[in-house]
Amino acid sequence: MKLLNADLLKDKILKALVIFALPLLLSNAFQQLYNTVDTMIVGNILGDTSLAAIGACAAVYELLIGFALGVGNGMSIVIARYYGAGDEKRLRESVAGAVVTGACLTAVLVAGSRAGLHPLLRLLDTPDNIFEEAYSYISLITDFAGVLFCYNLCAGILRAVGNSVMPLVFLVISSFLNIVLDYCFIKYLHTGIAGAALATVIAQGISSVLCIIYIFRKNKFLVPEKEDFAFDGPLYRELLQQGLSMGMMMSIVSSGTVILQKAINGFGHLVIAGHVTARKINSFLLMPNITLAMAMTTFVSQNKGAGNSRRIKEGVKTSILLGVCWAAVAVAAVYFFGRAAVRLVSGSGEAAVLDNAVLYLKINAPFYAVLAALGILRNSMQGLGKKLTPLVSSMIELAGKILFVIFLIPKLGYMGVIICEPAVWCVMCAQLAYSFSVDNLAIQC
Repeated sequence: MKLLNADLLKDKILKALVIFALPLLLSNAFQQLYNTVDTMIVGNILGDTSLAAIGACAAVYELLIGFALGVGNGMSIVIARYYGAGDEKRLRESVAGAVVTGACLTAVLVAGSRAGLHPLLRLLDTPDNIFEEAYSYISLITDFAGVLFCYNLCAGILRAVGNSVMPLVFLVISSFLNIVLDYCFIKYLHTGIAGAALATVIAQGISSVLCIIYIFRKNKFLVPEKEDFAFDGPLYRELLQQGLSMGMMMSIVSSGTVILQKAINGFGHLVIAGHVTARKINSFLLMPNITLAMAMTTFVSQNKGAGNSRRIKEGVKTSILLGVCWAAVAVAAVYFFGRAAVRLVSGSGEAAVLDNAVLYLKINAPFYAVLAALGILRNSMQGLGKKLTPLVSSMIELAGKILFVIFLIPKLGYMGVIICEPAVWCVMCAQLAYSFSVDNLAIQC
């Protein structure tokens, strides 16, 4: 068991972060692989129109993923704090509370999705020639949002106690299954892109089941007993606040992307196809820095529970340095291999698809370092229990994207879409750095 857990409280900071973050990085990569494999298989077998259908609802999918991931990570902050403090009873009670709270939030989300998904796609000006395909894909995903929430909550619980390896193992197994099912459903059963959604749901469901079995068999100290489910108002309130705070933070970010998608949909299916391809590649390139930010949530929360403020400050500095180094590597990858990656993922030979996707990547890449610092600062504040400043940061992103959609994209066209996020990242990073410095958050434990 020791080999599976990074000691975020005692190991050297660089060693602890790397041991904890590497499995987390691979987990994120395989989770992203679910949707990217859908994109690749759909683009190569069904063509540009079906690829655009997935692209038209990609922002809605990211919204769902972001909320599920945010809620799981947010509630794991509370769990990690009790683990760091060595309080086993409160640890079990917090796990029980997370299960109950997560189930309630899932039910609300599924009900809301059933009612609002069709109008939302209409509101986003999804082109008529791809509307039904887009709806068939995203509606199936949202109907089974419970499996997505289940995996992210179970994985968050394991990561809260330093185990980032086993969630990776289960996700690798289900990812390979997802690839096989994708190909069989689309190539041989002719299910269209709805088959890609079904493959994703089945694969995620299996990873959830494996995660639950492992917790019951190998981490019994995390399994709540009957009395641990007794309602505890302050604990449930803290779990709900942390889960919703991080879930809403990531949802607000994704809501801005949904609004941006409305503008993108107006440029036609070839631009949509190029944009979704670029964002898939972008997501993989950003994954190491997103992973560092996620790791810092647990690192900071555990050390806050242990009362180690100096270690928190050093951890933030170390992770930002690592993030900047990776950003330099990612920029080089974009400029040397960007076009080949776009052609591989999209399966398209259309100049509009290739050129727009490459342009998007080349303009965004130099700002990866800014995004690295932004994510690490924001998640570190979450780990400290600071809820308002990260939410303000997300609101800045939402407001910035709305302003671009209203004022700049109509004048600049697709170039306005491309420069939107880098511009907003710079403003957000400045706000977070200022807040972190002025409030001296790193030592308020």
